[in-house]
Amino acid sequence: MATCTSTSTTTTFPTVDKCNSIGREKHTVVADMDGTLLRGRSSFPYFALVAFEVGGVLRLLFYLLASPIAGILYYFVSESAGIQVLIFASMAGMKISSIESVARAVLPKFYSGDLHPESWRVFSSCGKRCVLTANPRIMVEPFLKEFLGADMVLGTEIGSYKGRATGLICEPGILVGMKKADALKKSFADEQPEIGLGDRLTDAPFMALCKEAYIVPAKPEVKAVTCEKLPKPIIFHDGRLVQKPTPLIALLTLVWIPLGFLLACLRIAAGSLLPMPLVYYAFWALGVRVIIKGTPPPPVKKSNGQSGVLFICSHRTLLDPIFLSTALGRPIPAVTYSVSRLSEIISPIKTVRLNRDRAKDASMIKKLLEQGDLAICPEGTTCREPFLLRFSALFAELTDELVPVAMVNRMSMFHGTTARGWKGMDPFYFFMNPSPAYEVTFLNKLPKELTCGSGHKLSHDVANYIQRVIASTLSYECTSFTRKDKYKALAGNDGTVVEKPLLLNANKVMGC
Repeated sequence: MATCTSTSTTTTFPTVDKCNSIGREKHTVVADMDGTLLRGRSSFPYFALVAFEVGGVLRLLFYLLASPIAGILYYFVSESAGIQVLIFASMAGMKISSIESVARAVLPKFYSGDLHPESWRVFSSCGKRCVLTANPRIMVEPFLKEFLGADMVLGTEIGSYKGRATGLICEPGILVGMKKADALKKSFADEQPEIGLGDRLTDAPFMALCKEAYIVPAKPEVKAVTCEKLPKPIIFHDGRLVQKPTPLIALLTLVWIPLGFLLACLRIAAGSLLPMPLVYYAFWALGVRVIIKGTPPPPVKKSNGQSGVLFICSHRTLLDPIFLSTALGRPIPAVTYSVSRLSEIISPIKTVRLNRDRAKDASMIKKLLEQGDLAICPEGTTCREPFLLRFSALFAELTDELVPVAMVNRMSMFHGTTARGWKGMDPFYFFMNPSPAYEVTFLNKLPKELTCGSGHKLSHDVANYIQRVIASTLSYECTSFTRKDKYKALAGNDGTVVEKPLLLNANKVMGC
């Protein structure tokens, strides 16, 4: 058992960089979370995410006002008292199902961006992995089990009544200090874990129960584990906030929201009411950057009876066809899978809904192409990360006039997409960013020999080729994920109803 040499203020353990991670496949590791597996010691941002994503602006405001009280209690009363206030302020009255949804769809993206490299080196090397944390288990378990491979998560249990969180804590209370050691003893009985990882004095009791124990020192300069080294890529995630809400960022967000909403309304009005050739300049005047690359094809001359061009766009937000039209200086109709009625009303371009009936959709798209150019996003849904979802092959069967368009955008404060929330707010959230940007890259029109019209290419070959071309342009990865995969992962449905979210197996990623 690890020796614990204590004075009134310090407990001495070797640092985690001294731990050998070779040959640990049959060993058990027990680790704390904040400050150990994660670089950051504060849980404030993650409770803030729950408060905002479940309760909205007012709940985030309440949480922000309560956080100084939590800080005072943390430093002058006890760690558990401070955490209790954060839990109550962020979760009291919330539906348990909504908290679980945020824990699955939102928090993993932010947790994974703060993974400690040395702790992960040791944690990932062991065959059995356990996490002891003061955080509510409901908040952290999906990330720890699904993305870090934890076998057991021992955390604080929150109380509930009729499906809603009470904000109170179940026995044995907040898992700190000796309560962590008691939980470890109860779960492992006579078994003694090989490695214990912690970051502070209060972790010493459970660390002392392990054969080896290592402390994770606080080093702000330590860089988080990079995306390519994560055990599992996070392809899908939800939530409106782009940045992790530290106290300062949370305050700035609350101050900006009313101003940003007015600015968004002005930007949307300019895009909807002005003639399309003027929208580009109006957007730039209002702080929306539109960057155009490549050479777009000229408009089709209807007098020649020529079929319109079908623009094949990667899908980042529902505004993709609007920014395509802005870049071209003329309105391009778009076929959509599902958008809100509000989005249809305020759209400056014609939108036509697909029926999800292959024959009917094919007939409708052909008729639209007879009338002129058309835009389509064959992924069928948006993806925020540098991945492209599988391209539906229907479009390749309908025309040989195919122009790939690589779309990419930049948002600094809010995401302009959602799987769990009201899609009608998507354009507002995008335009609420202080200075959002869209980059539209027109690629070369597909030559005849690479289309189905050549007689040598199948529709799925054409779709896969365009997916690879766009991915290469953007330095993205191709996947075989579909719209259904996304909505099952984030909302537990196919995009039309709201149910309990499911976890996603990410074995469908493939290189381009």
